[in-house]
Amino acid sequence: MTEQDIGTAEPRRPGPGRDAFRMRGPDRSREGESGRRRVLRNTLLAAAALPLAGAVWIGVTGLLARSELIAAERDLDALRQSMAPVPDAASGAAPTSAQERERGLRSAAAHAARAHRLTTGPAWYPAAALPFLGGPVRTVRGAAHAADRLTGDVLSPLVRALPPATPDSRGDGMSEALMTLQKHAPEVVRAARAAAEVQTDVHELPRSTWLPAADRARAGLARQVDRLGPVMTDASLAARVLPPLLGTQGERRYFLAFQNIAEARGTGGVPGAFAVLSADRGHLSFERFGNNTEMATAKTDLDLGADFTARYQGSEPTRVWANSNMSPHFPYAARIWASAWHEHTGERVDGVFAVDPATLSRLLRVTGPARMAGGTELTADNVVDLTERASYAMYDDVARRKAFFVEAARAAAGPLISATGDMRRLPALLVALNDAQRDGRLKVWSAHAAEQRLIEPRSYSGALPETPGPFAGLVVNNAAGSKLDYYLDRSLVWEANGCSHGDRPVTATVTLTNRAPVSGLPGYVTLREDSPPYRTRPGDNRLLVSYYAGVGATLTGATLDGRPAQLAPGVERGHSVYTLDLELPAHSSRTLVLHLLEPHADRAPVLLRQSLVTPLRATLKPGGACRV
Repeated sequence: MTEQDIGTAEPRRPGPGRDAFRMRGPDRSREGESGRRRVLRNTLLAAAALPLAGAVWIGVTGLLARSELIAAERDLDALRQSMAPVPDAASGAAPTSAQERERGLRSAAAHAARAHRLTTGPAWYPAAALPFLGGPVRTVRGAAHAADRLTGDVLSPLVRALPPATPDSRGDGMSEALMTLQKHAPEVVRAARAAAEVQTDVHELPRSTWLPAADRARAGLARQVDRLGPVMTDASLAARVLPPLLGTQGERRYFLAFQNIAEARGTGGVPGAFAVLSADRGHLSFERFGNNTEMATAKTDLDLGADFTARYQGSEPTRVWANSNMSPHFPYAARIWASAWHEHTGERVDGVFAVDPATLSRLLRVTGPARMAGGTELTADNVVDLTERASYAMYDDVARRKAFFVEAARAAAGPLISATGDMRRLPALLVALNDAQRDGRLKVWSAHAAEQRLIEPRSYSGALPETPGPFAGLVVNNAAGSKLDYYLDRSLVWEANGCSHGDRPVTATVTLTNRAPVSGLPGYVTLREDSPPYRTRPGDNRLLVSYYAGVGATLTGATLDGRPAQLAPGVERGHSVYTLDLELPAHSSRTLVLHLLEPHADRAPVLLRQSLVTPLRATLKPGGACRV
């Protein structure tokens, strides 16, 4: 191109080339920056809205979860009521079928599962991790999870293990129950482990948060699982022990002792009437009945260890039937009775049961009255008074009175056997037996070592535990040979004080009251076989009073009615034991105060309850924690 061409050429218009790009560059930069600001602003707004959205989500799903949990609770309440024992077959109440139980439980499980799903969304986990604010969230999540596990892992196997209730009784209710329990035993054992895990999880939830409603819900759930825990432990043990115990693997025979609680002994009352009970695949029968006159000559050379011999050698419990159960450790008495029975008859038993008239009262409330051969009617309301008080006035002749006790036991056994075969009454019967063992009135010992190892930690074994820790046990043995303990009241106040070099001072206050009248009682009731060297009146009683303290405890002082008292020290199964020979006149009270040093006494003590006619009144004041 020539210079003329250059000079005369028209200027180029901006096009899509490089120069045009450079000309529009500054405008695009401003637009990009504005866009980025919009994105950032929207992001910040979204980030700011997320907690609010999460809070709304948690609130909405929390309310929905609460509704589901309430629905699950309603279903479980209905299930519980439908499974409540029917006390009498004539009540007209229709038993709940297995299908109805399953439907109720499935509904509860579905509600609990939905509540769990609602509280496990993406908003719940980070919210639960927040300090302070996350406390109620953790509580609600934990409660929903616990409810889900309880309905699915715990209650479902338990309901399946229950026998199917049928309106027609064929006399094999106990047998059917045992077969069902044996079939589902592994599931029940797993369910008991799951219940223990749920109990631990619930107790680890926050106890106090900024939301009182969540705290109340956690506390209520904790109470429920705490009540369920022992039930599942017993169910697990029953699933393993009860079928063989009641003869599913071959016939079993047991010595059944009826304890007379008008004359106190360590396990309850002196052994009076007895029976031999047979169990064959759940079918129970009584082979024979007898009384303590027959067993008076029964003796055994059983060796129960040096501590037992040292403590009881003067009373000869292996040689004197009336003293065979002075120790509160029931396995000692059971082994003596089983061995003495073998020496007496040549027959071996598979275990020993012990009951008292209060147990018969509970059973008669389920079975209905029993009529004795002479026409006397035994009822839930009169059996304790009739056997422990009135019968002594009815019969002057000792042999006739002892025959009356045996006849009363035989009469009560008939309706009891019938009830074990009636599926409509069996649940109520099992509840009555459970109440009796909880009060220490039903005791069980197995001669089969593997079974006894499982039974012994439970309260119905009547075992005196050897484990360390605070312990309080008041045990009285009648030393007069009278039947005046029908009128005995007992109270125990256990109070821990300040700490002292790892031990804790403890004050145990025992008050004993003799309500026996000073006149009008039969001579056999007021008998003084001890022939004391001092003057007594009818109605005066004499007791060997033993206080069982914790393992390793020491006595620093004692008073009786405010005056210094000397107590005989001893040891039984590791427990320090202090005993006082006490005269207790009619219409009088005496107070024994023991001052002790207890190791590890930083919590409430294990309480030993000796079951007599009038229950022990116990007050426990553990105080605060001890820091060593």
